[in-house]
Amino acid sequence: MAKLVECVPNFSEGRRPEVIDAICNAITAEDGVILLDREMDADHNRAVVTFVCHPDKAVAAAFRGYQKAAELIDMATHHGEHPRMGACDVCPFIPISDMTIEDAVELANKLGKRVGEELQIPVYLYEDAATSPKRKNLANVRSGEYEGIRDSIEIDPLRVPDYGPARMNLKAGSTAIGVRFPLIAFNVYLDTDKKWIADKIADAIRSLKGGYRFVKALGFEIKERNQVQISMNLVNYTKTPIFRVFETIKCEAARYGVNVTSSEVVGLLPNDAIVDVADFYLRLENFSKAQILEEKLKTAMEGGQAGGDSFYDEVASSSPAPGGGSVAASAGVLAAALTAMVCRLTVGKKQYKEVKEELSGIRDKADALRKELTRLIDEDKDAFNAVMAAFKIAGPEKDDAVQKTTQRAAEVPLTVMKKTLEVLNLTLVVAHKGNVNSISDVGVAGLMGQAAIEGAGYNVRINLASLKDEIFIKKLSDEVLEIRKKGEQLAANIKNIVETRLQQ
Repeated sequence: MAKLVECVPNFSEGRRPEVIDAICNAITAEDGVILLDREMDADHNRAVVTFVCHPDKAVAAAFRGYQKAAELIDMATHHGEHPRMGACDVCPFIPISDMTIEDAVELANKLGKRVGEELQIPVYLYEDAATSPKRKNLANVRSGEYEGIRDSIEIDPLRVPDYGPARMNLKAGSTAIGVRFPLIAFNVYLDTDKKWIADKIADAIRSLKGGYRFVKALGFEIKERNQVQISMNLVNYTKTPIFRVFETIKCEAARYGVNVTSSEVVGLLPNDAIVDVADFYLRLENFSKAQILEEKLKTAMEGGQAGGDSFYDEVASSSPAPGGGSVAASAGVLAAALTAMVCRLTVGKKQYKEVKEELSGIRDKADALRKELTRLIDEDKDAFNAVMAAFKIAGPEKDDAVQKTTQRAAEVPLTVMKKTLEVLNLTLVVAHKGNVNSISDVGVAGLMGQAAIEGAGYNVRINLASLKDEIFIKKLSDEVLEIRKKGEQLAANIKNIVETRLQQ
């Protein structure tokens, strides 16, 4: 898949379709931009627009949206249920394919600079683009909303923006630009008009009140429906899935004698998120996304594209990347995949019913690690290419760029080592308790895991040899040694168990 970034600007306008039409037209006037979705909410007085494009087009397209919003939306007269600070309230970038978080952060900074300088709008960077820990959480950035920021920005040092003037743009307000994981905007409606109940339930599930770590939630009164709503942002659906939040809301609502009437997703959501919901409610055994017709067709069609080199073709080519680091990550992927496979071949079998819950949990963890390690295959390649690009820089900044990119090139394979060590810990349990008819697969998983750790370790060490920061070198060297020792022991234990069970 080609380089692709998603951008989801939120505009403080949900009652005038012609305004959002004009903003969307401005965004899509940039060649190569595809508008995926637009959602308007009159009660919240807010619109969520989603578009995708090549990263080279993203800043210009988003800036066009900002420009048109600043022209058509007046924050001095804006009112709505949803917290807001500007005409274009927030604008997150989400890496979709063939790009890193660092690439997206660069886009956020470029957009922030343009919006701040050319439109004179105060810009705050948040989430993965944040310049300080206090600005990572959007709620902190938007605290006080338009009016509070307007009244404090010129006198409070903590309100100094990352870009733009330290004074409120009275018409366009201020804005937050960031980089984040795919977020799911999820709303649940209750059969009551008592807002305090929605507030209580929102407090029970939201992170800031001791609820779920990856949930942001508020209660709202939806007057046109004579109902209340719990409005949520699920900021990491892999760690806190939709079904878990939904079931908790149902239980909390029952305490107050009310029921859930419906729910809605605002904007788009990843396919995996809704697959998880189906898996949970249908109680599917050994379900895999590969069983979905459209997924199978997509894989088949992508595999059949003429002229598309496979990962192995790329490794075998004369290009130095992808190289050993990506191959090590690939070995980790295979270790995780085999571990998950044996879990699926165990869960549901009568003779293994006592380990069903445990191995179901291990299966899910192995699947998550497989996805993370798959991402690291490309990250290792990107990190190497960044080092090569740094060497081509002319001028005094070259040495600093080489050192920074080389540090990153050492950190990626270290992450591969850490994630694969997590895989081997899971594999050890599966070796003990998994289906004996698949014990050879567990053995291969152990060997692949050890190869991943050792191979990634080589790549950490070769990059450390080019660095000057002795503290950084010592820290990573110690971590490599510790992980290698633990990996060797785990792999040996797995092998011993496999050898014993092969003889049963």
